[in-house]
Amino acid sequence: MMPTIAERDVLFQAFAKALFKGDLDALYRVVSPDFKWSFHDGLSVTKSLGSAEAIAAHIAEQKTLLSAQRFHDVAYHHLPDRSFMTFRISETVRATGEMREQRGVEQYTFAAGRIATKDVYRKPMTVG
Repeated sequence: MMPTIAERDVLFQAFAKALFKGDLDALYRVVSPDFKWSFHDGLSVTKSLGSAEAIAAHIAEQKTLLSAQRFHDVAYHHLPDRSFMTFRISETVRATGEMREQRGVEQYTFAAGRIATKDVYRKPMTVG
């Protein structure tokens, strides 16, 4: 079952809330049991997260690496069989204080009314 745009908006709100709280139980209520998250940080790190444990480790790693992380200009774009999220993200590296800014796009697919995949691409921007 392909969720409607309104249903997708509800899924994305619940997904974001669960992700930022680190609540994997809530996260797995809106993603499929075989949910896959592919991630490239726009610099050098590429990951494929295929389990709650891998996602929890990624969240913990991000909290250790970054002292701040904020999304800006978030917009969702829906096609019949997938959705995209475009965004800008600002991050501060905890160890050095380096500020990074990136533009990105995330592609989402769906299965059985839930989020099945999240595929993240980022590109560094110059911080002025």
